[in-house]
Formats: sequence, C-alpha cells, structure tokens
Amino acid sequence: MVNKVKVLYITNGVNGSGGLERVLSIKASYLADHYGYEIGILVLNNNHLNPFYDFSSKIHFFSIEVVGNPISYLNKYKIGIQHVVDSFQAQIISVCDDGLKGFFLPRIITTSAKWIYERHASIQLNTNQSFKGKIMQRIMFSQIANFSRFVVLTPSNIKEWNKKNVIAIPNPLSFQSNEINSLNNKVIITVGSHSWNKGYDLLINAWEQLEKKFPDWHLNIFGKIDNSQIFVNLSKEKKLNRINFHEPVKDIRSEYLKSSILVLPSRSEGFGMVLIEAMECGVPCVSFDCPSGPADIIKEGEVGFLVEKENVEELIEKMTILIEDEELRKAMGVNAKKYVKRYAPQEIVKQWDALFKQLLIEK
Repeated sequence: MVNKVKVLYITNGVNGSGGLERVLSIKASYLADHYGYEIGILVLNNNHLNPFYDFSSKIHFFSIEVVGNPISYLNKYKIGIQHVVDSFQAQIISVCDDGLKGFFLPRIITTSAKWIYERHASIQLNTNQSFKGKIMQRIMFSQIANFSRFVVLTPSNIKEWNKKNVIAIPNPLSFQSNEINSLNNKVIITVGSHSWNKGYDLLINAWEQLEKKFPDWHLNIFGKIDNSQIFVNLSKEKKLNRINFHEPVKDIRSEYLKSSILVLPSRSEGFGMVLIEAMECGVPCVSFDCPSGPADIIKEGEVGFLVEKENVEELIEKMTILIEDEELRKAMGVNAKKYVKRYAPQEIVKQWDALFKQLLIEK
C-alpha cells in the first residue's frame, strides 16, 4: 500500500464564496493536515489568489492562463493542464467543475492517474428540457464511463445519473458550533448567491405576505448580489421593509446563531450546504423539495419541513408554523443539532480516504 497519496484537484477557481469552494477548502485541507496527503489544486487564471475560505498551507496551488476565443481557450486549457499533470504526477485526479469542459479531461489528458469527477450540483443546474439542454445532458452522460468514479452528493443524485460507477459522498460541515441557540430572535435567514436557481423571487413573494402578518420578524439574505440587483429591486418594488440583503460573510456561523429559522427556496440544489450549517447551529429548516439534496438531509417534521417545489403558499404555511410555534421550533432545533453530526468532516473525509485507497489498488 502506498503511504503518501497524491491527489490533484482541477477546478475553475477557489477565490469565490460558493459551496464548491468551501467544501474543497475543508476536504483538501483535512486530507493534507490529518491524513498526510500531498494535495495539488489547479485553477484557471490565478483564481486562487485571495481565497474567500482558508486552505492548508501544505496544499500546492497551480494556475494556468486560459483566454481568447473558444478554440484558443480550449487549446490553452488542454496544454496547461497536461503540463501540471506531468509535473505534479498525481495518482488520482479529481475534476471539480460543473461545466461541460471538465467531462472531457480523461480523453484529452495523458496520464496513468485514476480519474474522479465530483458533481456538486443537480444535473438540472445547467441543463433543461430545451434542445440545447437535452444535448448537454447526452454529452455529459456519454462521458461518465471515462471516470473511475463519478461522485455525487446524495442518493437522489445517484438516481439522476444512474450509472454503475456513480457513488454518493455528502459534503462535510464547514464548521462546528458549541454555542446554544435560543431561537428567540425574530430573524429568518437565507444563504446563497443571487440567481434564478436559488428561487429568491419565490421567497420574496412569500415574504410579501409574511411581513404583513408578522411585522416584528426580519428576513436576512446573505449571498453574492447580481449586478442587475434583480431581487433587491423586486423587494423595493414590493415595498418590503423587513428584508435585508447582505454580501457573503466569512463568519456565517455567527449569523445562523442570531437566527431562528432557515429557509431554502431553491429550484435545484446539488446538496444544500446551508441546511447542514444551519442545523449545526440548532436552526430548524424549511426548504422546497427540489432536486437534489433537501429530501436527503431534512428529516421531515423532526428537524424542519419539506415543501412541494415552487409551492409558495405551502412555503408560507410551513414558515408560519415555525414562526408561531416557539415550542416546536426549539424542539426541531435540538433535533437538528443532534442529527447533523453525521456530516462532521472527520466522518466525511474518512469516506474519501477509503475511496482514494480503493482506487489505488484497482487495475
């Protein structure tokens, strides 16, 4: 058995505030610091400088420049990655790129390393029932067999891809919290970047009614705001006074601890990292039952509520229950804190270590 395992992660960048960046910082750092792995992370166009999350000092970062028209871009992409692969000599290469280009790397890069693809989003994130979307789905499905393992986040995701080499390893918790949340603050929290996929238009429609009914409650939304400020402007048009938009913050844990309910109004998720973060802080959750993730995380009626996808009236109903029933809210918070321990980094990274070592002995 090889003692020192070398893994190279390939991704677009790690200086954003998204879930993929956060998970990679936790997982790669834990492998380097606690398992003695030699970890490399390859990014594009220096998107590793000034990272939003902390990475272990033991990790090697590589950057390749990819610019120009599509042909020039892809040519530089291939040549740059091949150079890093040749110099780092990893035994395992893990592709963390929810775009299309990452699916082709095992076919265009020469290496003896084992290939893994990590899918951090539901297939519905960048495909749909349009002609273009169906073509993208076919291309993605046609390339899965070129990877030793295709790793998704939940059992629901396995059903989406339905291939023999698809397995599920959930995301790890990004922090641990020992503080007790009283759940007395009349604050509801939502976390995620501003995009159609995150369903903030649906949430704002729900909040329009809730704000009138519960004028002493506030809704805080944390996440990167889009340039057009679509949802900020929608809130202004509806003259909502108790909804507050915030840019991403590094210490999101402290914001969960100030909140009494988390709501996830997404149209699709790969996992729903914010759910387990809130639960670690003892916060009950209300989420649309979107593909894929919430149904695998939320134990219905015990740690929160699942709502029919895009059903705004039911979302209002479930949020109202938790706002009005303090005893239920606190009981769910206690349950959530206990239930989420299964996502502790030491439990999740243990699964990655087992997978990597299994791949090293496979022919």
